Amino acid sequence: MHKKVAVIGGGAAGFFLAINLKECCPQAEVTIMERAGRVLRKVELSGGGRCNLTNTFQDISDLRQVYPRGHRLLGRLFRVFGHRHTWQWFEQRGVRLVAQPDHCVFPQSQDARTVSGLFIAEAHRLGVEVKTGCWVQSLDELSGYDYICVTTGGQPRPDGLLWLQQPVVEPVPSLFSLSIADEQLTALTGTVVPAASLMIPAKKLRASGPLLITHWGVSGPAVLRLSSYAARWLHEARYQSPLLVNWAGCTEAEALTMLTTLTQTCAKKLIPSVSPLGVPQRLWAYLAEKSLGQRAHAPWGSLNAKELRRLAGVVTADACTISGRAPHRDEFVTCGGIDLSAVNPHTLESRTRPGLFFAGEVLDIDGVTGGFNFQAAWTTAYTVASAIQNYLTLT
Repeated sequence: MHKKVAVIGGGAAGFFLAINLKECCPQAEVTIMERAGRVLRKVELSGGGRCNLTNTFQDISDLRQVYPRGHRLLGRLFRVFGHRHTWQWFEQRGVRLVAQPDHCVFPQSQDARTVSGLFIAEAHRLGVEVKTGCWVQSLDELSGYDYICVTTGGQPRPDGLLWLQQPVVEPVPSLFSLSIADEQLTALTGTVVPAASLMIPAKKLRASGPLLITHWGVSGPAVLRLSSYAARWLHEARYQSPLLVNWAGCTEAEALTMLTTLTQTCAKKLIPSVSPLGVPQRLWAYLAEKSLGQRAHAPWGSLNAKELRRLAGVVTADACTISGRAPHRDEFVTCGGIDLSAVNPHTLESRTRPGLFFAGEVLDIDGVTGGFNFQAAWTTAYTVASAIQNYLTLT
């Protein structure tokens, strides 16, 4: 008798799990059940429509750098299926990959539909049944299945996981932009800072990288990374917190040395006309006025030592205030989910309900931006597929 497997969630983890399972166990009857009317929507939107599907991990010495939650479990699972296996898996199926200088990995086509198309074609070839508009609200509805794999992704509300009857870590948003209540700053919308550094003083949490000023505050890789590290703390603080921004990505002493040099080399030029330290022109004018007031329009040569120190201080530790999350309805990633202590770390099977497995973001695993969340999805999905394969081999 063929065993029946239900995969709840038609996203990246769900398809990856179903395809790997059917390749190893063609006799299994695998059905993907997706609540929405369309599968793989998140895949097609990811990476600006290009799908940043993994990372080279080249500069990662500790997984805690990129996985604020779940790094210990993933460290163990990556030994079996990590980023190199992911690269090989996609290329063996005709999807060429390329690594960018920032170590993010994309399909060579630079089109996320290459990935979603592969998944749909492979599922069809292998005989995976895909049902859309299928909303499962109770495990009792799945009594006819031998194995249940939950790959529903992150849930914005705790009650979205109650039907699973498992211990849950409260889900909260992660990877979000920050609102800053400063009209002079947000008037600079569209300004890109190549190498900013951010810190939440209360927790000494830091992140660095490119930053984008928006009409509501700040966004970009540096901000998203900080939001991941601070996701739960910011939630508890109701997204209200001091924020220090280093716009130049250097130390205050280094900034002071550079600014002092300008008082000699550009003595007669007005301060707003010379933008030092790689700071964009419009942002530089804003910072000069913030630190010097009316003196911001004086010649460089007229600045005294106190004014230079004040200017260097603002450029490298600008005090802002987080006033909320960006005004978007849904985040792509959530922090929280099925408590990792509730699953077998080798199979990701529920400790209390045999035959119930979890993969992807529904688990309390999440990473920073850069392809790390997709890699966690591939790894956990492969782990579950392998565990069910082992069970089927024994029966």
